[in-house]
Amino acid sequence: MINIAVLGYGTVGSGVVEVIEKNKEMVNKKSAQELNIKYILDLRDFPGDPYEEKVVHDFNLILSDDSVSIVCETMGGVGAAYQFTKQALEKGKSVCTSNKELVARHGPELLAIARDHSCNYLFEASVGGGIPIIRPLNYSLTAEKIEAITGILNGTTNYILSKMEKEGAGFEEVLKEAQENGYAERNPEADVEGYDACRKIAILSSLMMGRNVDSEKVYTEGITNITAADFAYAAAAGRSIKLLARSRAVSEDEVLAMVAPFMIGRDHPLAMVNDVFNAVFVTGNMLGDSMYYGRGAGKLPTASAVVSDVIDCARHQGRVIMCFWDQGNARLSDISSEERSFFIRGKSGEERTVESAFPEGRLIRIEGRAEDFGYFTPVMREKDFMEKCKALEDVVLGRIRLL
Repeated sequence: MINIAVLGYGTVGSGVVEVIEKNKEMVNKKSAQELNIKYILDLRDFPGDPYEEKVVHDFNLILSDDSVSIVCETMGGVGAAYQFTKQALEKGKSVCTSNKELVARHGPELLAIARDHSCNYLFEASVGGGIPIIRPLNYSLTAEKIEAITGILNGTTNYILSKMEKEGAGFEEVLKEAQENGYAERNPEADVEGYDACRKIAILSSLMMGRNVDSEKVYTEGITNITAADFAYAAAAGRSIKLLARSRAVSEDEVLAMVAPFMIGRDHPLAMVNDVFNAVFVTGNMLGDSMYYGRGAGKLPTASAVVSDVIDCARHQGRVIMCFWDQGNARLSDISSEERSFFIRGKSGEERTVESAFPEGRLIRIEGRAEDFGYFTPVMREKDFMEKCKALEDVVLGRIRLL
């Protein structure tokens, strides 16, 4: 029998318990032994809950119990979650987590501690919810040299952009609806400003490079400036707008990573990913392109990914599962030298000004829209585009990168 402790009995933590208990026969069979949830750590009591007798309030009870060999950290944050995870690993207890913030900030350190103590730190659920992507990068694609990763990694922003596109509604209106339906937090900053997607692409980039990619240094832009008008022009051009997290290996130790809204052609596989779904598009030097798609968040999809790590830990008791993510930092390439086309939404009457600043582009108009116009620039450097936009700040109403 393998005893498990679950840290945090919120949405994901309760989901972990539910998955293990509901799929007990299958989970035990795949683990090759019986899994038993011995403790549930939370500050609260849960009177009437089927597992209320397992709830404890003191982590030291779990830490000092040598019969507990696997810990599921579903608390979130980087305070107590970091301390508890580190202490558990130092005691030789494997830890499975859904905490992308903790993984992005302390992943290589915690992996090193796990290696030193012959246990494992697994984090499949930290990126893409229930989508298997960490394990494919670590195992299934080990014969590949991963060249690039592009993904829709945040279900909240994808839901908002999908609704804006479908209904022609504004950002604030759809955000409020998303909050009412439980798809967005009361404070949605981490999602709508792109920070959540940034942490996830930093994790994927680190696995791609085998070196640490600092999430705090990744260029990040959210969706708060995207408008219904932008979607109208995107539709007229046969495109969609998605918040993309992108990473490309520039050299063995240098990576270009960023998060920003992009206008993408409707024939691109990621253009078809809507609502709360996520997808990760991986480019390998031998395989070429492959895509991993599914629910990127939610109680049971995320909990399912945590439990898959629990099973992996049960199968590898006392053995380290290799994860190629060293503590040395990869160099982050400056996006200012990147070349691409851009979409500009300009103030009506200033068409010639924009055409003069960005010659050889393409003007686009929409019947019935007298207040603005659309313009697609030729391929140019980010730095040059941004400098020209700054000089035209009274003319440019909006801008979006093209993919």
